[in-house]
Amino acid sequence: MAERDNRRGNRRDRDETPEFADRLVAINRVSKTVKGGKRFGFAALVVVGDQKGRVGFGKGKAKEVPEAIRKATEQAKRKMIRVPLREGRTLHHDQEGRWGAGKVIMRTAPQGTGIIAGGPMRAVFEMLGVQDVVAKSNGSQNPYNMIRATLDGLQREQSPRMVAQRRGKKVADILPKRDEAPSHGDPQTQLAEEA
Repeated sequence: MAERDNRRGNRRDRDETPEFADRLVAINRVSKTVKGGKRFGFAALVVVGDQKGRVGFGKGKAKEVPEAIRKATEQAKRKMIRVPLREGRTLHHDQEGRWGAGKVIMRTAPQGTGIIAGGPMRAVFEMLGVQDVVAKSNGSQNPYNMIRATLDGLQREQSPRMVAQRRGKKVADILPKRDEAPSHGDPQTQLAEEA
């Protein structure tokens, strides 16, 4: 009996230190008309991330709100993607994403810009750990389509290291050449020095 309690206690300790943060993006009440009246259910949309380059989203449906959120969170943790970030704060290059009628444009930004993005896109960037980005949603305002379009663009994001590895070259060979002497604050120079 004591062993069983210990196992439960360990599980509880593990759950109290979550490595992922989550954000509830949308909750939708749906009703089904039946013979006796209406039955209500809830659909939840949740974005989960470790704020260090991994993010995922999930949706869950249940009769009660907390259960719907729990299901969505579990699904989001299973469907996470890794995104390379420049200096751990912004995207490496501008990117467009698409899903159905949802279209998003994401652009890199200098330090101090912050997250300039609306609603569901902001939740994705915050959970991803991006600090500086400018994003715009064109087309569908449906939060499901906006998040899917954002993740579609983020999946195609590539770091100079990934491109160099694919081409069989060094990072310094694929970055643009600078005419003036390299400055220590230039992120591209830092990338070349790291490799």
